[in-house]
Amino acid sequence: MKQKTTSPWAWIPTLYFAEGLPNVLVTGVAAIMYMQMGLTDTELALYTGWLNLPWIIKPLWSPFIDLLCTKRWWILNMQVLIGAALAGVAFTLNTPFWFQMSMCCFFIMAFASATHDIAADGFYMIDLDEHNQTYFVGIRNTFYRLAVIFGNGVLIAVPGMLSVYFRSSIPFAWSIVFYGLAGLFIALWLYHCYILPKPADDHGTSNSFSEVWTGLKSTLMAFFNKFPSRVTIIGICFMLLYRFPEALLNTMTKTFLMRPNSEGGLGMAPTEYGLSYGTVGLIGLMLGGIIGGILVSRDGMKRWLWPMVWAITLPDIVYVYLAYAMPDVSSMMGLTIVSTCLFIEQFGYGLGFTVLTLYMLYYSQGEFKTSHYAICTGISYLGLMLPNMVSGLVKDAVGYKMFFIIVCVACTMTFVVSALLKIDPEFGKKK
Repeated sequence: MKQKTTSPWAWIPTLYFAEGLPNVLVTGVAAIMYMQMGLTDTELALYTGWLNLPWIIKPLWSPFIDLLCTKRWWILNMQVLIGAALAGVAFTLNTPFWFQMSMCCFFIMAFASATHDIAADGFYMIDLDEHNQTYFVGIRNTFYRLAVIFGNGVLIAVPGMLSVYFRSSIPFAWSIVFYGLAGLFIALWLYHCYILPKPADDHGTSNSFSEVWTGLKSTLMAFFNKFPSRVTIIGICFMLLYRFPEALLNTMTKTFLMRPNSEGGLGMAPTEYGLSYGTVGLIGLMLGGIIGGILVSRDGMKRWLWPMVWAITLPDIVYVYLAYAMPDVSSMMGLTIVSTCLFIEQFGYGLGFTVLTLYMLYYSQGEFKTSHYAICTGISYLGLMLPNMVSGLVKDAVGYKMFFIIVCVACTMTFVVSALLKIDPEFGKKK
């Protein structure tokens, strides 16, 4: 009985931190690590873009999560596998085939993380009612993005400091970091073994392969037939294109902040990057995510759709300003300017991302909601992967200044798909 009455505050923050951390390691930190090891922006965007693939195709195995074992079982076992993959990256970085082997470990981590996402999101919907799902959506997004900031901020700074302290190479310093992350994930696994509740509705069934295959076909048919065709097409376009500007920015903002001035970047040191992105940016993100969840739980998603659409798009203009102004980040004034811009951008993202998460929850209501949410996130990741893979090529062709202008023009895509949405005005309101 004690497990069933566990407060959501006890497990939602750590569960979604554990969901976000391997994602940012695969799609964010890996890019910085490979950049420090000599890869170009075009190579970074292409290779790390491919690492998004497991999140796109995860709907193909999501029915197995729905039908076999419990969501809790999948969560705990995937956390162990992620920890093993982290240790694998640490071990391979100092070998002759470091790139091939580390990419292999990152792919294993990505598949385990994608499976963990399916189980965690299904567990969230099973254990919480509709109002609490809406109320905690800001909290879960905040801790998910906290993991993103931790990866893009703190973890970027640590290898540089370690290489100076131990007078070692960059690969050796990154190995130490990944061994530490493996230990952190094992600690999260132990904590969740104890703290995760055991909802009565969280159960699996014993089915043959043919029954699972039939279930997969039924799940896909139900996804595409649950709404009229026009609503389905608009919904898919929204999930695919809502974050189109972010997809272009995803990798290039990291390289812009850290590449030297001679290459068009701001030339931030890892510690400066960690301070601006990992501290000031984190505060903006947390405020945006929490405020977004509170607002939609009070007034519903439809009421706050357009303010949040503006919030996720308008702040992209800060990168245009930074690319032209090129503030001196070695001075306090320059670092303050960059940090303020990152605060604005992260606050807007935290606020605006609430809309996408809630719409995916809205679309996934009904039978097969875990699998349908996985399909929604897969579509969303496809919208991130394809533009991200070509972003480095575009940036190398036109430079950072013109690239960020192109991103701002691309924000019109977000407005177009948002204008077509039809949402129940009562969705998300407290009953």
